[in-house]
Amino acid sequence: MSDDFWDTAAPLIGEGLLEEGTIMGGPCARATGASSDRSQGHGEFVAMAHHKGPGMVVKLPRDRVAELIESGHGASFAPAKKVFKEWVLIEAFDEELWQALLRESISFVTKQ
Repeated sequence: MSDDFWDTAAPLIGEGLLEEGTIMGGPCARATGASSDRSQGHGEFVAMAHHKGPGMVVKLPRDRVAELIESGHGASFAPAKKVFKEWVLIEAFDEELWQALLRESISFVTKQ
């Protein structure tokens, strides 16, 4: 449910680490970064509520995405049947896991 996603993201928005944005025509969370310079991760996509049901879609390094899929915690994110290799769908709501993955994603996109 979208409320689970935004409730989980709310503390990170409050800390100034995330801001609301838009991706693929829908709402998403974006990294605020340390500056307005995109090279520092500002404005980079981090995550969004899954558009087809409960769950969160989050951007992570490819090896981490593969690890989450192999462990059964995640699934491939493939809108229109195109697999996005740096995005993983986490279907089951787990606030602690989602918080950790959001923080991991912020770290990933701000270090690229």
